[in-house]
Amino acid sequence: MGSRNRRASPAAHPSPAYLNSFSLAVKDSDCVRFKQQLIELRDELLRTEQAGSEGAKTVELDQSRVGRLSRMDALQAQAMSLDAERRRRLTIRRAEAALTRIENGEFGLCVRCEEEINPKRLELDPTTPLCIDCANKEEK
Repeated sequence: MGSRNRRASPAAHPSPAYLNSFSLAVKDSDCVRFKQQLIELRDELLRTEQAGSEGAKTVELDQSRVGRLSRMDALQAQAMSLDAERRRRLTIRRAEAALTRIENGEFGLCVRCEEEINPKRLELDPTTPLCIDCANKEEK
């Protein structure tokens, strides 16, 4: 695990009850902002998921009712819809995990090495659980 101490002394960084003062990289005000972004992202994806379930329905394979090209188009549309649904669910899980890390005072720390995640990386994707080094190792 990382060599850094996970938390600074509470007196050094006063914070709301749901935040531990763990990191100089993510300020308390930034955690509140990230929390709001994550809640909005999760809620938007949940609304989209509820509205978009139509495209993932089973494709009718009755050749007497639908032509071959229409079936192929429908199968392709279904595959794309299922993949979009899978990505949406993954992002929802990542957002919920990030919200849990905020509540536990661990937001901004890599879940693998416990080093601070670059704030610019969090700005780009607040759901990211890994620092850039650990993310690069995971891709290999």
